[in-house]
Amino acid sequence: MRIALAQINTRVGAIDANTQSVLDAAVEARDELGCELVLFPELTLSGYPPEDLLFHRGLRDRVEAALARVRDEVTGIATCLGYPEYEGDAIYNSAAMLRDGELLANHRKCALPNYAVFDEKRYFDSGTHPTVTEIGGCRFGVIICEDAWTPEPCRDCRQAGAEIILVINGSPYHLDQAAERERVLSERARENGIPLIYLNLVGGQDELVFDGGSFAVDAGGTVVFRAPVFEAGIHVVEVVTGDGAPGIAPQAIAPRLPTVESVYAALVLGTRDYVEKNGFPGVVLGLSGGVDSALTLCVAVDALGPERVHAVMMPSRFTSDMSLEDAAEQARRLGVRYDVLPIGPIVDAVVETLGDVFAGRARDTTEENIQARSRGLLLMAISNKLGEMLLTTGNKSEMAVGYATLYGDMAGGFAPLKDCSKMLVYTLARSRNGRSKVIPERIIERAPSAELAPDQKDSDSLPPYDVLDPILESFIEQDKSVDQIAALGFDRATVAEVLQMVRRNEYKRRQAPPGVRISSRAFGRDWRYPITSGY
Repeated sequence: MRIALAQINTRVGAIDANTQSVLDAAVEARDELGCELVLFPELTLSGYPPEDLLFHRGLRDRVEAALARVRDEVTGIATCLGYPEYEGDAIYNSAAMLRDGELLANHRKCALPNYAVFDEKRYFDSGTHPTVTEIGGCRFGVIICEDAWTPEPCRDCRQAGAEIILVINGSPYHLDQAAERERVLSERARENGIPLIYLNLVGGQDELVFDGGSFAVDAGGTVVFRAPVFEAGIHVVEVVTGDGAPGIAPQAIAPRLPTVESVYAALVLGTRDYVEKNGFPGVVLGLSGGVDSALTLCVAVDALGPERVHAVMMPSRFTSDMSLEDAAEQARRLGVRYDVLPIGPIVDAVVETLGDVFAGRARDTTEENIQARSRGLLLMAISNKLGEMLLTTGNKSEMAVGYATLYGDMAGGFAPLKDCSKMLVYTLARSRNGRSKVIPERIIERAPSAELAPDQKDSDSLPPYDVLDPILESFIEQDKSVDQIAALGFDRATVAEVLQMVRRNEYKRRQAPPGVRISSRAFGRDWRYPITSGY
């Protein structure tokens, strides 16, 4: 028996397009791949996660019509797909098993995640029963994503007679998540002594990136199939039936990407889908000659192609010749449109206009921020006029401690590096240069600087990044206290100062654009700290 795993890229709210993807994939699975069953991801019809769209009556009507269309139009193959199911005032995260105009089974997700980026208890009621149905002489249990992360749903399916368990998912990427999924599913297989088939979504949705990587494990918990990550596609798993219990034939096992390569792939996919799903013709970004904008430019070109990327250098009197040379050289190597727009006249005009208000006050960071805001003004004007979405280039370290200018370098529509620490940015830049030397080496080797004042260095205002980043990771991703972080070997005063910077800059982060989530805790839907706090 051949089962198709439709690892597709859906779009939240695009009911008609998602439905057409189901119809097309079902026909391909039946006619070209010879399959008897095709699986689709969690909440296929609505896209995942649909969030408060679920409360709209119009969405309910369109999802119900789409499900009926799939039920009536797909013949000759069983279809398992996710959808939001409405019953009175209740909404369920459900999976329908359809075949030749009939609803064979319907599973309501039992375990609703309510942590990290997940908010499912806000929207859904929990299912209470296992779901088992027979197809092609094999009894399949059907569960949804989080159901597999606790023992009971799989155990209940097994006790209800399931011989193989199908798991449809919308599981977002973060570091090491792929290995953790396989570990958990292998544990479920061993506990119950039956195989599991895991189908995951692929694609970007706002901050989230779904990496695919669908797989199957045999009854002993060994991975016997794995699909490529970050790529849409239809993959076939062979179920072997005979005198004994059904099993899964060993098949191609796509390699896992090394960590750095997987992060970069997530940045590229997240950026591409954000731009394309929101209908932008291309992007514009400020290219400074520094490593953050250099890496952002690489991500943008790899995501969209050079013809859809516009880089702008905006020098001030503090911009070094090295920055000018390196930015121009990188733009040349990547083949993007490149403009140079000096900001000196704009800055001078603003300072002159404010002269009476600022009289008697010494120059400080205000004048530095005027430079950053002048650049933001130019970039947003280009975005407005040309329709290109503005990418910001800041990283997680800077956003954590507020080393960014509100309405300046923070202005924009999407932040590809928002969840990447500064040290990770350097690692990613070196890795990308390992494929082709698109970033001039001086950009990676030089000391980081905002170039908003004479001889300025980031280290004038911040601890070295190899000290700062592990402190931030301990606090942001592990919730450690000052004393706990200091016990790791860091100076306590430095730790206290860094954490205070994080706390007092929450108001900036609330106004930052969305960006790709690659860690277990990113600023955005993961991070819900109060702005006003006496803690």
